Amino acid sequence: MTTLHLADAPAAPTLTRSFHAIGRQALELLYQHRVLSTQQLHVLLTLPATRAARPHYLRKQLAELHKAGLVSKVRALSGSAGPNRVRSQPFLWYLSEAGAESVEEAGELPIRPYRVTPESVAGARQAHTLAVNDVGIAFVEHARRLGHECGPLDWTPEVANRIRDGQRRFEDDHVIADSVLNYVHVENGRRTMLSFFIELDRATMTSARLAAKLHAYGRLYEYVPQSSDRARRLPNATRPAWMNHYPIFPRLLVVLDAAAPKEGEPDRRPHRLAARTEDLYTRTAADVRLSRLREDMAIGVTTLQQLQQHGPCAPIFTPLLRGTPSARPALTDLYLSTK
Repeated sequence: MTTLHLADAPAAPTLTRSFHAIGRQALELLYQHRVLSTQQLHVLLTLPATRAARPHYLRKQLAELHKAGLVSKVRALSGSAGPNRVRSQPFLWYLSEAGAESVEEAGELPIRPYRVTPESVAGARQAHTLAVNDVGIAFVEHARRLGHECGPLDWTPEVANRIRDGQRRFEDDHVIADSVLNYVHVENGRRTMLSFFIELDRATMTSARLAAKLHAYGRLYEYVPQSSDRARRLPNATRPAWMNHYPIFPRLLVVLDAAAPKEGEPDRRPHRLAARTEDLYTRTAADVRLSRLREDMAIGVTTLQQLQQHGPCAPIFTPLLRGTPSARPALTDLYLSTK
């Protein structure tokens, strides 16, 4: 992938006190999440009690970062080609090469080799990327309200996990989660640490293809790397590879979304997403591997609208491997349902 180089940008400055704390935090969020809208940054960087109606101060900080050559911006894609409609679209922010280097020099976040380009921001996956952000933001917002713990950096986008040996295409040998999210549920002084694979589906692929990706998580659960030299195989080479990265296997949450209807058209999204959930339930029930792992894995389905409106601790999930399509377990029930 082409790396963005700004010929007229100054040398990458280190993150010093010359930039306000909110500016430094914005750089970190953009480094981890790659692309965020102004409003998404505003929600993540301010608490509800202190949140102004409009993110004026954040815009000022972003303008300073843009002037310093640390961030770049583009208008979000519009469903309409009209010039007035384009101008009304929000700005999307991402780090320049200098901005990414400055975050890496600070040493506060794990280094990620990926670099955002204008082409990748304006590409076909823009809406998907922003929706994945909205999923993470929904968890953050409700954690703040309920006294749980899930911060702006507690989800990592596009995490690849190997599911078989070989040197095929990267996509064939790995399952790539849209994000991995960590959440601490706090109740009566008891802390329960939860982790999730997030799959965001905007109904742009067939239900069969989505079900195939869920099947790949079953392969991940069982995948044990093979050593070419059996005589020198280490003891941990006989255990599943995921154990090297996760203390327990993350639960899988499928969050459904769909494009809003055009002006004047009825909103058929609830019916469409309900049908998609039913299709996934049928397909996973017929999946031999997933059926075999039903006591070890948990998969829940909800919609982005439900997640934003009710929060992850509400009974909004349809379990795919156990129960019935009418069951609606809460997040902790889904999480604790495996052995």
